[in-house]
Amino acid sequence: MALSLRQVTGSNFSYQHQPFERFLDDAADLGREHLELWGIAPQLHIPHLSDAGARAVRRAVESRGLTVRCLTPEQVAYPVNLASPDTRLRAESVAMFRRAAELAAELGAAFLLLTPGRGFESEPVAGAWRRSADAIGEICAYAGTLGVSCVLESLQRVESNLVNDARTLARMIDEVGAPNLGAVLDTVAMAAAGESVDDYFDALGDRVRHVHLIDGSPTGHLAWGDGELPLGEYLAALDRRGYRGAMTFELFGAGDYAFAPRPVVERCLAAVRAALPA
Repeated sequence: MALSLRQVTGSNFSYQHQPFERFLDDAADLGREHLELWGIAPQLHIPHLSDAGARAVRRAVESRGLTVRCLTPEQVAYPVNLASPDTRLRAESVAMFRRAAELAAELGAAFLLLTPGRGFESEPVAGAWRRSADAIGEICAYAGTLGVSCVLESLQRVESNLVNDARTLARMIDEVGAPNLGAVLDTVAMAAAGESVDDYFDALGDRVRHVHLIDGSPTGHLAWGDGELPLGEYLAALDRRGYRGAMTFELFGAGDYAFAPRPVVERCLAAVRAALPA
């Protein structure tokens, strides 16, 4: 079995200012089978979404022949920070992810996406690392009781001072030691770190369970063709390494993406279709 366009999810990252139903209709119309849902207001605000609300979302998803693959709460900004030196903020962050795990279960999502947070730039890394590992372990343990797995994403240095490359991502996952914790390969974070797809698989192997497939210059969350990253090279490497999980276009940061998201998604799908290994 080869890498396939069917692995590309529908995602609402560029649909924040559109009705959620429009996103679902576009995803179904564009032939997507699975979704990665960005948990952000006004569509899926984790602190305010009830169990009944999540079940209503799942019904709307499934009525269009779709399923939820991954739930990704908005999290790379205060007050959410799993490594926060502020005890109250860290506890509230853990509580948010525990609630997100409950909602992921209601949505039927296989994965809950986590990021490591950050410590103060002026403090030793070891303390923030320990806070992050403890928090991730607690969330994974709780998610496991609900039948939900977690995936951890490396961040750019401007976003985190803890996990910025495949090597430190593997170290964090090893240290947490949760059987239901895997890794996210984000092509922009990977490029920012000067790494390759092979570097990720060399460090993490089959623990790479989710991919954010996005263009950049080398950073940014750009549509394919708006940056400079080598899509064909990435897809060939993913295929060679036997990756058969989901791939998501995580599109941010350009006004026209939000104004008219569907043509941007169509352009990304066409780029992947053309670049897939023969």
